[in-house]
Parts: sequence; C-alpha cells; structure tokens
Amino acid sequence: MAWAEKLGKMTYGEALARIPDRAAPDFWVGDLKGIDCGVERMTRGRVQTIATSPGGRPVYLLTYGERQAWQRLANYNSAIGAREPAAFLAGDARSRPVVAFIGPVHAHETEGLTGLMNLVAVMETGHDLRGRARAALRALADQCRLLIVPCGNPDGLARFEPRLLNGMGLDDLRFWGQGTWADDTLCGWPGCKRLHPMRGDAVGFLGCYFNDAGINPMHDEFFAPMSDEVAAILLLVREEAPDLAVSLHSHENPPALLRPAYVPLEIQRSVSEVAAQTYVRFDAQGVCHGLPFEPSAERGPHPAPFNLTSAIHHTSGATAFTFECPHGTCGDTAYAVTPERILDIQLALYESMLVCALS
Repeated sequence: MAWAEKLGKMTYGEALARIPDRAAPDFWVGDLKGIDCGVERMTRGRVQTIATSPGGRPVYLLTYGERQAWQRLANYNSAIGAREPAAFLAGDARSRPVVAFIGPVHAHETEGLTGLMNLVAVMETGHDLRGRARAALRALADQCRLLIVPCGNPDGLARFEPRLLNGMGLDDLRFWGQGTWADDTLCGWPGCKRLHPMRGDAVGFLGCYFNDAGINPMHDEFFAPMSDEVAAILLLVREEAPDLAVSLHSHENPPALLRPAYVPLEIQRSVSEVAAQTYVRFDAQGVCHGLPFEPSAERGPHPAPFNLTSAIHHTSGATAFTFECPHGTCGDTAYAVTPERILDIQLALYESMLVCALS
C-alpha cells in the first residue's frame, strides 16, 4: 500500500494518551449528549428523527419556520430535462427561502456541530451558548425556513473521544478522522477512500469518517444509498428543495467555501458570491482566508469526485457547497485558531448564507 507508507503508526492506546487533559468550553458541543441536551431544550423549533444509523443512533432534523406547500409537476432532474425548472419549483412558489445546514458527516469535525447547536440556541433564546446576544442572526433566520441536521454521522461521533481537535496534532486528526489499517498505520487522506466500505481484516481503528457499517457518507452510492443517513438527507432535500445548502466540514487550514463539483457554472458563481460575502465578515473578525474560487469544469487525470454536495444539488436544485472550518490543530502548516474564534467563524458563515438567501 504505497499510498500509506509515508504515514506513521498509532495504536488506540497511544491515541487516548495523546488527548489533552482539559475540559471543552461550555459552548462546545462535541458528543451525542450535547446534541440531546440541545434538542431537549427546544420549544420554538420542531424535532424529527429522519434516520437511524447502523449503530442504532438517531439522525435528527431540527426545523424552524413553517413549511410552505407548492404544486410540483416533476422531480428536479426531469424538470431540467424539460427545460422548465419551474415544473419542480417555480421561483414565486414560496414567500420565504429555505436554507439547509448539514452537520458533520465526518464526525470528528465537531466545529460544524458546535456551530449548529449554537444556532439552535440562538433560535430558541436569542443568544449563543456563550450567552452572547445574536439579534441580527435570529432576525435573519426568522425570515427563512431552516433545516438543521446537527450531525449526519452519529456513529462516528460516538467514536470520537477528544470532543475537539483544537490544539492537537495532524496525526491525531488522521487517527480520529480517517483511522488506521490493521497494522496501526494511519490511513490518512486520501488513502482512506481507497477501501469503501471501510471494513474487513485490513481495517484497524475505524475512523470517524465512517458509520458503524464503514460507510463514508460523503462518498456513498448516491443513486442507491448504502446508508440510511444519506438516503434521509437526500429525501429531505428532495422534499424541501432548499434554496441554499451547506455541508459542514473541517480541516487544518484557514476557512474556505469550496467549489462544488459537477454543477452548472451559474451555481458555482452563486456559491462564489456567498464566499465573497462570508470573507468580508471574516475580514472584520481578523480571520485569514483565501480568495473566492473561480468557477470551472471538472478536468485532468484526477477530477474532483461527485460527492454528497454534488448529489444535494442534483436532487434538489439547491445552491449547495462544502464549507471547511479550521480545527485549530498544531503544526507548521496548520492555521492556529481558538475554539471561541471557531464559533465566530461558524456563525459568520450562517449569517452570510441567510443574507444571500434573502437577497
């Protein structure tokens, strides 16, 4: 396995010993218990279980704002084939936009989970979990219908023992995220995608990319989903037809809105506009970032994969994108950021999305 030879080894015991002796901040939600506590406090929103994971854990959908019904003559693909997108959803069919937030399907990326459960707190109380007033964010959200899936992979989250990777190293990210092979060699990225489903004698520690059946939801079989979690997410967006949708992820670099693959250039331009709006807010916070991406077609010997974000667009017509938030890991190439700043990054993204959806 030449693609794994450059990486080191780590046992489960060694990984546990590397977890810092610290308490996560009170506003941080990094486990299943934190989701349940937030859900139990909800009074304004609605809670549904839309799927059950292979490990028997619920996948929640939290909604705010009433759903508006409309007449649908065709599914999205057929409507595009007819050259009449309005056969799926006419532009004036709804009076308020629908915005979908898909929480981490790579469950060690709890930055997005923390952001979404703080958004829920804002919707319920007007304040985030730090007690800071968020009147502008709530006022924007109250003009929309919100679809919030706090975590798209509860099995992986149950496996994630550190709760947050902030201040930990790149090898910790590899262990908890992508896992190890049977000889304790770190799988790493992208080698962890070479075997899928991730199961069998070759697998050591199953990383939090995967549910208990070894499925990486970002690379499920979207025309015949192998996981109930992905099937439920695609059913949700098909039924709700969100105007704007994000799949929340994290990495070791500065925050970035990624170019969605295999979608029309017009959709890519819309996402790039969301990126520009978001980066203005990051500038105000003193957060580093790159430039908005340039729309382009897939090309080259290793084109981008058709992933969950791509499938969300082609199922629903949504302007869908992936957001990568920094973990705040340590290392020469990592972007140093505190948990406080991570939460600010998440909430700035959500506010930008809502502004764009309402414009």
